[in-house]
Amino acid sequence: MVTITLITDRRRLAGGDLTALVREAAAAGVDTVQVREKDLGGRALRALVAEVVAAAAGAAMVLVNGRPDVAVAVDAQGVQLPEDGLPVREVKRAFSSLVVGASRHSVDGARRAEAEGADFVLLGPVFGTPGKEGRALGLGPLSEAARSLRIPVHAVGGIDAGNARRVVEAGARGLAAIRPFLQGRAAQAVRALRAGDTA
Repeated sequence: MVTITLITDRRRLAGGDLTALVREAAAAGVDTVQVREKDLGGRALRALVAEVVAAAAGAAMVLVNGRPDVAVAVDAQGVQLPEDGLPVREVKRAFSSLVVGASRHSVDGARRAEAEGADFVLLGPVFGTPGKEGRALGLGPLSEAARSLRIPVHAVGGIDAGNARRVVEAGARGLAAIRPFLQGRAAQAVRALRAGDTA
């Protein structure tokens, strides 16, 4: 069974109650929560991630986008490093207790992340998403990365219940999404992605 990752975007979340969303998603079986709130400064981000860690209650792994220092400070389990962010190798050396994921946008980038010591790669966007329609990689590069890398390759970008099965068949070991969790109940989103995974 592949892993399901909820990527946060509190500004687009109806009602704005991110901790309630995380609590529901974790109870419904989401595996990972990636806190991706780029507009927040260190203090506000630390407070939010602490709330997310408490809401996940050990049922889901919490990753902090780009800030290993924040992850360590609030006992989150890992960090997700953007392609233009901190170097994977240096973060692995300085924060050896953290799981380190690397977001990449090409097969070559994914291979470099593996060589630098990433624990997994988040590759995408696989499908078009608002504002990134022209950057979609498609299933071919996802399949190539999944075949050629030894570490897990997770897919992101336009992932939903309608295409989850094709993504898994291409070799993805994880499905990461934002929009399915903004469009209704978290439990429904998890069930729908799981159904696509196992259909």
